[in-house]
Amino acid sequence: MSTFTPEPTDDVSIATIRTLAADVVGKANSGHPGAPMGMAPAAHILFTRFFNANPKSSKWFNRDRFVLSNGHACALQYILLHLLGYKLSMDDLKAFRQLDSLTPGHPEAHHTDGIEVTTGPLGQGFANGVGLAMAQEHLGAVYNRDSFELINNYTYVFTGDGCLMEGVASEAASLAGHLQLGNLIVVYDDNHISIDGDTAVAFTENVEQRFLSYGWQVLHVDNGDSDLAAIHNAIAAGRAEKNKPTIIRLRTTIGFGSKQQGTHGVHGSPLKADDIQALKTKFGFPSDQTFHVPKETYDTYRAAALRGARLESAWTTLLSAYGKQYPNEHAELTRRIAGKLPEGWEKTLPVYKPTDPAQASRKLSEIVLTAITPALPDLIGGSADLTGSNLTKVKGTVDFQPPSTKLGTYAGTYIRYGVREHGMGAIANGLSAYGGIVPFVATFLNFVSYAAGAVRLSALSKHQVIWVATHDSIGLGEDGPTHQPVETAVHLRAIPNLDFWRPADGNETSAAYLVSLQSTETPSVLSLSRQNLPNLEGSTIERASRGGYVLYDVADEDLTIVSSGSEVSIALEAASKLKAEGLKVRLVSLPCWSVFDKQDEQYRLSVLRSGAPILSLEALSTTGWQKYSHEQYGLPAWGASGPYQKVYEKFGITGTNIAAVGKKVISFYKQKGGEVISPLVKAL
Repeated sequence: MSTFTPEPTDDVSIATIRTLAADVVGKANSGHPGAPMGMAPAAHILFTRFFNANPKSSKWFNRDRFVLSNGHACALQYILLHLLGYKLSMDDLKAFRQLDSLTPGHPEAHHTDGIEVTTGPLGQGFANGVGLAMAQEHLGAVYNRDSFELINNYTYVFTGDGCLMEGVASEAASLAGHLQLGNLIVVYDDNHISIDGDTAVAFTENVEQRFLSYGWQVLHVDNGDSDLAAIHNAIAAGRAEKNKPTIIRLRTTIGFGSKQQGTHGVHGSPLKADDIQALKTKFGFPSDQTFHVPKETYDTYRAAALRGARLESAWTTLLSAYGKQYPNEHAELTRRIAGKLPEGWEKTLPVYKPTDPAQASRKLSEIVLTAITPALPDLIGGSADLTGSNLTKVKGTVDFQPPSTKLGTYAGTYIRYGVREHGMGAIANGLSAYGGIVPFVATFLNFVSYAAGAVRLSALSKHQVIWVATHDSIGLGEDGPTHQPVETAVHLRAIPNLDFWRPADGNETSAAYLVSLQSTETPSVLSLSRQNLPNLEGSTIERASRGGYVLYDVADEDLTIVSSGSEVSIALEAASKLKAEGLKVRLVSLPCWSVFDKQDEQYRLSVLRSGAPILSLEALSTTGWQKYSHEQYGLPAWGASGPYQKVYEKFGITGTNIAAVGKKVISFYKQKGGEVISPLVKAL
């Protein structure tokens, strides 16, 4: 364990961070100066003594990961990135929170170089950190060899009271303790202040005892304002503990050095001009200058950056030597680091004929996973305690578990998340952010709602996370309305950069996986049935991959029925009944709205064309279908409990009733007269 050696520049560097925090937030006239000022000593010690990264090569694979879980301290991260020499200029700091700035109000991945994950909502970053640590443990177990420890980085998380109040952090912390993630070190800013004031009003639990019960190493630093040796030694002790994650309770004074230090007043508002001047005078900085950075501070952080560059250079040499001794593993690892899937993996996707037996799409999903998993070592996933229902465990796969438990190994690819849907989603974001991994997670579609915050951040952050969401409609029978997600699809379809798939048969299920795995910057939700679905004449992987296509075509139609998932076969039955009465009906399957919307205009208008009314059918809320249809048939409210066939009958979602509805629609539009224009024309 390393020994702390004080440096003459420590105090001035810490003062630099504190005064910059005041200036950055003051310039923006908005933000949170208090936490960055209080956390400055811990940040300085971490980044100058321990943190391994190369600002000139910010995606170096074995870099340490840093997550600022407490979004209220976002200015701190931007300041550290600037001092280290990332692509964040002083002008960017001065333009903090303005439209032309590279520094948004909370840390955002893909927006500012050096930021690993987007962490605005509290608790998300904590769980992301767990995912980042799991990714390192897994990839290290798979690819490291004697004398070739290629993947051994640490994940550091700065967190606060707000994060630890959020349930998602508790879910992730519980799993991290079980998984014995010794590469994860969390620094808890225990400043006793939240937005509502002193934490005494709502948060009086013993955090140390909670984390001890989770199986973490718990350390504390009682003077986080100035005891640099204690901060250093706590981080060093965290690095030395290989069988437990570590949390360091760091007692700090929020807004240290300001007139309002230790109070709620410095939490979420800029300091007054006279306070900023007094702060600078106290630390020996010129009070009439803003954004002042002494040369010795820059020199100190440039030295840390050069250390990272040397480490990357040594790592690159090691990787090259590894390639000579382990060429196959080297080729696979470098491919994964580059974010490329293996050549030809898509040829393993199952293809179906109409004569193949009907199966639930959750079973079809299992068949896909079984087929593609041997070809895709990148695919790592699990379920929130619903493995037997989600059908996500491929035969022969090993669980991701600490070796000491005898339940699996860190090289395992199946994760037992337990009943932790929200934590699972946020952890998967961390797995994706690490690189080299395509994570999938699984639960019932209704319970994806529990994880909505993490799903939203997947989309915002461009994390390729695949949700296997089974039990997707009123076809659950006796489970009743509590499990029947009539409104969930609407919510998920409304999230930008999220593909919501509702496949109707085997080929559409394969298509959903194909597009999801090819969409490297878009998360996906695969909405899958419990009940059996027939394989449809006219469906192919290629056609379904466009998000929508004509399943059955006819010229001069009287009606087009557009549907998705388990209702497509019902729509087909209705079309057959109408055909028997001499009516011409086209049938369109629309498994993924967002993918269909990306197709060219000519194609979309050929699928949902003008000339006849379009009726949509789905055993969910009809909200949103107005974009694609003139009339909508679905659920007016909640589902019902009972055998699923009876439930469908209760709500009129049968071939016979939809045929009757179709006749009414045809009659209405004929009486109305005039040309029937596709709803897509309005959207265009």
